[in-house]
Amino acid sequence: MRVRKRSTMAALAAGLLVLTGACAEGNQGAPATSSSAPAASAEPFKPPTITVGTAEDSKGPAIEPEGVVRGGTVTMIDRDDFAHFDPGQSYVNTATNFGLLIHRGLTGYKRVAKGDYKLVGDLATDAGTVSDGGKTWTFTLKDGVKWQDGSPITSEDVKWTIERTFAPFITQGPTYVQQWLTEADHKKAYQGPYDGKRLDAIETPDDKTVVFKFKTPHADANYAFAMGGYAIVPKAKDTKEKYDKEPFSSGPYVIKSHVVDKTLDLERNPNWDAATDPIRGAYPDKWHMEFGQEALQITDRLMADAGADQTAFTFYASVPPERLQQVLGDASLAPRLLKSPSPYGNYYYFNLDRVKDVKIRQAINYAWPSKQIQQVSGGPAAAALPTTILNENTTVGYEPYDLFGKTTKPEGDIDKAKELLAQSSNPTPTIVYAYNQTPVQEQVTVVIKSALEKAGIKVVAKPLDRKTYYDSIGLVKNEFDLYWGGWGADWPSGSTVLPVIFGPVADGAPNYAHLKDPALTAEMDKITAMADIDEANAAWMALDKKVQETITPLVVAENRIANILHGSKVGGAEIDPQFWIVSPNTIFVKQ
Repeated sequence: MRVRKRSTMAALAAGLLVLTGACAEGNQGAPATSSSAPAASAEPFKPPTITVGTAEDSKGPAIEPEGVVRGGTVTMIDRDDFAHFDPGQSYVNTATNFGLLIHRGLTGYKRVAKGDYKLVGDLATDAGTVSDGGKTWTFTLKDGVKWQDGSPITSEDVKWTIERTFAPFITQGPTYVQQWLTEADHKKAYQGPYDGKRLDAIETPDDKTVVFKFKTPHADANYAFAMGGYAIVPKAKDTKEKYDKEPFSSGPYVIKSHVVDKTLDLERNPNWDAATDPIRGAYPDKWHMEFGQEALQITDRLMADAGADQTAFTFYASVPPERLQQVLGDASLAPRLLKSPSPYGNYYYFNLDRVKDVKIRQAINYAWPSKQIQQVSGGPAAAALPTTILNENTTVGYEPYDLFGKTTKPEGDIDKAKELLAQSSNPTPTIVYAYNQTPVQEQVTVVIKSALEKAGIKVVAKPLDRKTYYDSIGLVKNEFDLYWGGWGADWPSGSTVLPVIFGPVADGAPNYAHLKDPALTAEMDKITAMADIDEANAAWMALDKKVQETITPLVVAENRIANILHGSKVGGAEIDPQFWIVSPNTIFVKQ
């Protein structure tokens, strides 16, 4: 199986970052009027400390942020509504971050202090008990955990939740646990519980105990259960596809009203008990969310800090290029400005079903206008220019390489691109480039088209709907040649990046390149099985380079740096280092 048999627990305990899946493209705006903002604002990424907590750590309530105030209404302003409310369909950081307000899972991350986290039991009494050499995991549910109607959350709900992720209509969420319970092609092995068939590998000896029996050892499975895609769904309220629009809450809030693409309002869940929840503070009484606002509008509102916008913030709208220098240079805004380099990898994937000639793929890499894209994005303060698939900020044993001269010729090497095209099967190819239709990406598209056409490559640009962007590029039979995609390590190792983005090919799977290479699969399986973590980390880094050198399935994209403002009466705002998005867990409204 192309999943982990890893031994990364020591690395995790040493304070490395655990990341969560695909990321939404949150940088928007129009082109910069100046080429860059001060590079000094791009602070180095500092991985948080993450350790495994105890049963005592798993008790609520959550640790309060300094100066916390309870009550009031907080407003969240962003560009897009959420594509999915069903946890099983949630793998993009925006959806899983929002899910913290209405969903709970077996485990989760407790904020002890800024940059200091513990993996603890969320609905479970602790982070789980492992036995049988790592093959068996047992969780016991807490007393008093309830659904929004007051009914108890049971082990049957937990079993049902995992089983339903095998159903054909679930296409977007994580697949680690499913593969560990069955096989790599988990949907071939089992099609979900709706026809009455159940998984013997999940046992529920009583209403509060659930036992998972994996095919192979997974000593870090409790980290997988902390992923938002494995939040619990009530068996009695499961409406299959409809659940994606009408979720049932186990978290501190319930959805009061939802006008799609316009507003979303939350109010307190009377059956959520803070004493059972070590993760969510849930300090505001109400949440009001507004969608359809571009980053420029959001930034201008938050800069002005007038009236109701004093109690407003944004989950992910980074300051756009044309405001960046102004914001970074205004000392009065500094207390309200959050900064964080991205822990994700960002790529422009080739659809290998359509772009079959490696010479063409390599030519595009050489012609790639990295510097121009950085300038359009706001300069070095808004974007870095990595050269590797694995992110240097979150990869243990990272070793740099630069196959395509991005460091020496960041503006692109047109002559080298032309040379490779002349050796290819088609010296004047046409590339269909699909992109997320945001203001910045419109400008990035112009830059990409200009550079590639200088090399002799015709570019046909296809804008995609923002909210369903990943759904569109996630179709195996899509009609695009090249498209952007982000990925974050689910654990701090190449084992949660390369085997995933080059893993099984299926609708919704993150292998957007459709790379199917038996030799590569065998090599990834070999590295995954390595007992020596240092040896494995070195092997992942070497494989990173080998993949780009011999297959070239993607272009390594710019790595964004978030600069996010909030209103003056918003307290507890922090960019969560796991999601690269402002966490709702510590937000409160100042009086």
